[in-house]
Amino acid sequence: MSTEEKSAAPRSLAEALRVRDDVSLAALLRSRPDLITPVPTDLTQLATRAGTRASVVRALERLDRFALQTAEALAVAPDPASYGELLGLMAGDEEDPAVAAALPRAAALLREQALVWGADDRLRLVRTARELLAPSPQHPSPTGLGPTVREATAGMSPGRIQEILAAVGLPSTHDSVSAVSALGGLFADRRRMAALLAGLPAESREVLDRLVWGPPYGQVTHDPAAHLRALLDRGLLLPTAPGTVVLPREVALHLRAGRAHRAPEPVPPPVEAAATHRPQVVDATAAGQALAALATVDELLKEWDEGGPSVLRAGGLSVRDLKRTAVALDVPEPVAAFWVELAYGAGLIASDGEADERYAATPAYDEWRELPPAERWARLAGTWLTATRTPGVVGGRDAKDRTLSALGPNLDRSAAPEVRHRVLALLAGLPEGASPVAESVLARLRWERPLRGPQQQRETGTGEARDDDLRSRIARWTLSEAELLGVTGRGALAAPGRALIGAPEPPRPATTDDAGEPEGPGDKLPVHHHRTPPVTAPPSPAERAAATATAARLLAPLFPEPLDHVLLQADLTAVAPGPLEQELADVLGVLADVESKGGATVYRFTPGSVRRALDAGRSAADLHAFLARHSRTPVPQPLTYLIDDVARRHGRLRVGAASAYVRCDDDATLDEILADKRAAGLGLRRLAPTVLAAQADPAALLEGLRAIGFAPAAESAAGDVLIARADSHRTPPRAAPEPVPDGPPAPDDTLLAAAIRAVRAGDLASTAPRKPGPAGEDGAPGGTLPRTGAAETLATMQAAVLTGEALWIGYVNAEGAASQRVIAPIRVEGGFVTAYDHTADEVRTYPLHRVTGVAELADDAG
Repeated sequence: MSTEEKSAAPRSLAEALRVRDDVSLAALLRSRPDLITPVPTDLTQLATRAGTRASVVRALERLDRFALQTAEALAVAPDPASYGELLGLMAGDEEDPAVAAALPRAAALLREQALVWGADDRLRLVRTARELLAPSPQHPSPTGLGPTVREATAGMSPGRIQEILAAVGLPSTHDSVSAVSALGGLFADRRRMAALLAGLPAESREVLDRLVWGPPYGQVTHDPAAHLRALLDRGLLLPTAPGTVVLPREVALHLRAGRAHRAPEPVPPPVEAAATHRPQVVDATAAGQALAALATVDELLKEWDEGGPSVLRAGGLSVRDLKRTAVALDVPEPVAAFWVELAYGAGLIASDGEADERYAATPAYDEWRELPPAERWARLAGTWLTATRTPGVVGGRDAKDRTLSALGPNLDRSAAPEVRHRVLALLAGLPEGASPVAESVLARLRWERPLRGPQQQRETGTGEARDDDLRSRIARWTLSEAELLGVTGRGALAAPGRALIGAPEPPRPATTDDAGEPEGPGDKLPVHHHRTPPVTAPPSPAERAAATATAARLLAPLFPEPLDHVLLQADLTAVAPGPLEQELADVLGVLADVESKGGATVYRFTPGSVRRALDAGRSAADLHAFLARHSRTPVPQPLTYLIDDVARRHGRLRVGAASAYVRCDDDATLDEILADKRAAGLGLRRLAPTVLAAQADPAALLEGLRAIGFAPAAESAAGDVLIARADSHRTPPRAAPEPVPDGPPAPDDTLLAAAIRAVRAGDLASTAPRKPGPAGEDGAPGGTLPRTGAAETLATMQAAVLTGEALWIGYVNAEGAASQRVIAPIRVEGGFVTAYDHTADEVRTYPLHRVTGVAELADDAG
């Protein structure tokens, strides 16, 4: 390198950032949004922030496996290292062509994210990243390499070092530094090192083979065996503590043929297809699942219409209430937790906030039910895709060993939206209609985000991912939840699900296969890597809204037309052969009980269900007309008799508030009630021939008389029959829970442009050369704020107005925060200076009493 090139090479990360263009800076801030919160004042502060431990750990956690392996190799390479040295550590002596082809991308990614800086001949890993990834006795490196010869011999006596030189045939030296350098040079020389190892006994080679891929530390006794003594004498094993030895890094690299990693992974593993189906079959299956999802959520909300389960003191549902909900929905408890959390996330249920706090439907539920079915589904699917609340963890334990309950706290997992979106994106990369092998999806995700970063990789030893890591569990839940929700059909991504993530709709070639069956249980379709979409930033809210609208538009034609009829049968049942119109379904849900669900829903009419319809304000004539209008079969005589019988007895008894009373025009009916022993607990006594008084409250009296077999009706103080509606209880308006973001949000283009302008301007203010002050100060960049008297400050400002020159000032704002700025004064009057502020890139006015001092810029400051 020439002298000119050396002087032009950046000496720090700040200088490396300073020579970047705006596009490169925008890429850095977009990939590491924590650097822009708040906006740094200049590039030096940006570089400092980029080197903090929290920011570096976050950036390392977001690297793919090969990029992380590249950073790990740089951590064990000389500092600085050339690109050739890095290539040798990654590709080995044989130079694996796949590694060599992928390494430029990985190195460029590390440089873009400011984890690596410098030219190709002087690559430097930022200090914090090196501290995190470099090997140490407390934290072995993911590479399995140990310390260098220089590090391992730091506390060794000079005499012992000279003995090792003699044992390996090197001449003695006058100092330990040159001795260690000579030993390291020997171990790094492939030819001489091979000759040294060839003279070792086979048992010694076996010891080296056990340590070569890590961990590099071993135990020895105070009197080691001969084959261990041979290694210790030659420095191939170096003592680090009493009874502990380590394999030096240079020796391990020679035994590994120069490779830092046993198995570099330059290419992401492909997502394999387990089977393929016709796209039309996939879409139809997904539409059926979507329709069932709407019915399940609607059933859940109707179940909680009059007030759902109580809210636990710590928040959430009790285990018993979750079991009851699962029984009501006829699903397993984990699935019930999914539907409950989905409705909660969509803002359809919430706590009512009363003294006896319970869950209930919200006013938003009524608005949601008025939407077309496809739009209702799109709202649920969009909520699921972006929610951070993760129902899969329900039933687990939190950090304080407390059970995690549905609708309770501590269910947010900030990685969930990203994992869900990425899983669906991987499915979108498969051939249309292909369902994936689940393990191949998990393997791909682990490659893209290897576990949770270097710290957790150290916990697992070699960096291999565990099967129970959170991202893998979320991915498994995503595959099952997407099928429940109708985003996928038969495991393959359906067209509405593809639109939901903004993936383009692939062309569908003409096919003559009408069977719609998978090619075969053993057939797997390999997927080329270019078919898999790259990792992208999360979509903006506007993009998500457009995607959900498109998904609803694609799903609408796949839904069957709602039916306006049912089939009445003589066994007091009605069969709905498909989805019903909303009004018909609502009335039938009150008039009859659901007996079974599936492709066709079976309703059963009972005296209790008919009474429920009469309590809701329907008359017998209304019910007969309703059934005749909506039945494709004649109304069976048993059903007509059932309605007439219940209606004849309904309302003959009237219950009102005294504490409570019963009145009836037929005194014989009251005599029958008084004679019934089952009514003894109601505390009834006759006030008049047609009136009974009760000690029980009206609600208990109603239930007691109905349990005996009567059909009383409640009445108001005016004597009118009270109509009880099942959907009367609603919470106050509630906002849906907001997702908990995984760190700062990704900045948009407008914010990036403004931030880069501010950073550039601040950097100009901090680095512009200044003229020496009157006391001989050099005014170096990064120094203290200028200090001048009030008179000198005013005179310099007035002179700059006349000459149009820019000035460097120190300024303290109203909050006491000091800053330095470069301004071009325009006007000075009334104790204020109006100037064009190069730092803020706008015209501002500053009080002169807040200016600490002023200095002129050097002539070449531009």
